[in-house]
Parts: sequence; structure tokens; C-alpha cells
Amino acid sequence: MQRIISLREDREHRRRNRARLIRLLRAEGFLGVDAATGSLLNAMASAGVFRLGGTVIGTQAFRLYEGELGVRFAFDQTAQTRDIDIASFERLSIALGDTVSEPLANVLKDFSFDPAPSIDSGRTWRWKQTRNETLVEFLTPSFAEAESLRPLPALGVHAQSLHYLNYLLAEPIFATATYRDGVLVQIPRPERFAIHKLIVASRRLEGPDSLKATKDRLQAEYLVVILTADRPDDLRDALEDALSRGKRWRERITASVAKMRSLQSALGDYL
Repeated sequence: MQRIISLREDREHRRRNRARLIRLLRAEGFLGVDAATGSLLNAMASAGVFRLGGTVIGTQAFRLYEGELGVRFAFDQTAQTRDIDIASFERLSIALGDTVSEPLANVLKDFSFDPAPSIDSGRTWRWKQTRNETLVEFLTPSFAEAESLRPLPALGVHAQSLHYLNYLLAEPIFATATYRDGVLVQIPRPERFAIHKLIVASRRLEGPDSLKATKDRLQAEYLVVILTADRPDDLRDALEDALSRGKRWRERITASVAKMRSLQSALGDYL
């Protein structure tokens, strides 16, 4: 009983210390995440999403690189989004032999999210919030020619499979979302995030997706400039890894780099 009391006191002490650190980050203008996103990430963390291999990707991950890289982001279109993208490996999800403590459909329903229509009945991979346009999407790497829906048993959902995503999810790192006393999540390594954005940008179609492609390149540019000065070896290794994966990878990266002079200066020697 004495040991239990001591553990409880230590846990409360750590929680209060984390809350103090989060307050300091906010006071210093750390962008982090908004309260609505933080509360949803906290609910997902409590259910075990990140413990079971879930990784936050997209702009929500980009916002958290402030803490990882020790930089200050400007609050512009590069860092704005309401959507949350969670990715995981299908094989990992199967091999874990464990599941979330509460079905994610129930967690999302508590936040007024309903399943978005899907051409595959009964296989939901995205949810839309009823009071606005916020989306939560689940994704997984595709190792086949087709980018089909695949199951993520550990999370109890289906996910849209995408090519090139396996590269992004390799060796994720931990980050803290600034909500209450902090929410521990997984995000991609910043150097892989930057290179992956170059690939994704060149896959975008014309029309509405062209704006997303511009945002992808701006995020990549921002990180590349920082990493060139602070972590050049990490950036070089990530780029060499991507280029070694085949002709199509090189073509997509080269196409995006050609559109921005700063990227040409930073990465041109490797292409």
C-alpha cells in the first residue's frame, strides 16, 4: 500500500511538471495544436492509437516540428489545417496482437464525427465532423500496384493505402502535442517528412490539388532550409535513401525541386 501511494504521488508530480512545461511553451508562442485537435489526439492516445503504431502525419505533424527542431513557425497557410491524418503499417497492426481500448468509431462519435461515405460498404477509413469540414483519415503504405483499402486490426479501422508512405513512416519519433499536460504522439522524422512532401507534391493533379502541391513544397522548403544548416547528414541520408529506391522516386523528387530555387540550391548537388 505504501508503494501504491508513492507511485500515485510520483505520477501526480510528473503530471504537474509536464503541465508547467506546456504552459511555458505556450507562453513562448509555440504553435503546437489547437484545443479541439489536442482534445481529439488526447482521446486517441488514451485509447492506445499511438502505442499501437499510429503516427500523426500531414500538417498536424509539421506543426509539431517546432519542438523537435527548436524553431518558430509563422502562422501562415503552410501550418494551417483542421484535418488529422493517422498512418500505420498494416503488417505491424496485425503482428501486435493487441487492439485499442475503445473502438475508434466510438471515440470519434464523441467528437461529433460520422463515417464519411465510401464506395466499399462497411470499410470506413475517414470520418467527417458534422459541425464543420474537419476530416480524420487513416492511411497505410501500399506495397501493391493498386492503392486499395486495407485493414488496421490494432486500431479497428480500415485505411487508404498509398504508395511512398512506407518511406515516411520509417523510424518515427515521439513528439508532444500542447494540450493540458501534454499528449505524447508519434510523428515522422523531419528529414523524411521533407523528402516525402517533394514526392507527394509531384503526384498532385491539376485543379484544387495544385494548391495542396504548393503547400507540400513550401513545407518541404521550410524543413530543408532548417535541416541543411542544423542536420545536414540526416537530410542527405534521407535523400539518398529515397533516390536509391528507383527511377520514379528520383523523377518525382527532381520535378518538385525544379520548381523552387531554394530547393535547387540545397539539394541540386545530389540530383
